Amino acid sequence: MKRKVWMATYAAILTLTFSGTCTQPMLAQQTQNTWSQQDSLRIVSEVQKRLGGLANYAVFDWITFGEQGKTVFLKGYASRPSLKADAERAVKDIPGVERVENQIEVLPISPNDDRIRAAVYNRIYTQASLRKYNANAGSLARAMGPGGRSVALMAGGITNTPPIGYHAIHIVVKNGRAMLFGAVLNASDVAMANMAANSAPGAFSVENNLVTEGSRPGN
Repeated sequence: MKRKVWMATYAAILTLTFSGTCTQPMLAQQTQNTWSQQDSLRIVSEVQKRLGGLANYAVFDWITFGEQGKTVFLKGYASRPSLKADAERAVKDIPGVERVENQIEVLPISPNDDRIRAAVYNRIYTQASLRKYNANAGSLARAMGPGGRSVALMAGGITNTPPIGYHAIHIVVKNGRAMLFGAVLNASDVAMANMAANSAPGAFSVENNLVTEGSRPGN
């Protein structure tokens, strides 16, 4: 069976999962439709670097990628249409990549979803135990900086001007439903983030997909 490896590109810890059961490792023998082990490691590293370096990839987005044969698969959620296109453009010219299958879902434009994003962000990142996962170490207002609290922002509209900087906990909101993605240090922080997100006003439900350092999603 061909290997497909899915990776989170913007979490504190990269986590890998395998689809199906590999009957044997891809080591010495390769077919023309697969990369060598050396090329695979090089390409995975380069994809990770390029996606993580996208200027418009922020806390309200979540992208994973995988490889099968000589194709790179992109999955996840983009709060802005430009991110989906930029992600594909970033990886398609990597030497050795023959095709990019872009399955990133563009989230609907919604003032209500924006309000939920802001509310969940504030509830999570103002928790003392969770501030370490935020480069800004504080609330949405602090993350936006001086002059950031415009009328549009106060009414929602944060999709186009998300908080900048590293965030280990990503917040995806779709049609009033919040999803948390990323990697944290321990189970207590997973529970704290879940509790904080569920206390945010407006969210219909919260799906907690956070993992702990060194674990694999789904385990």
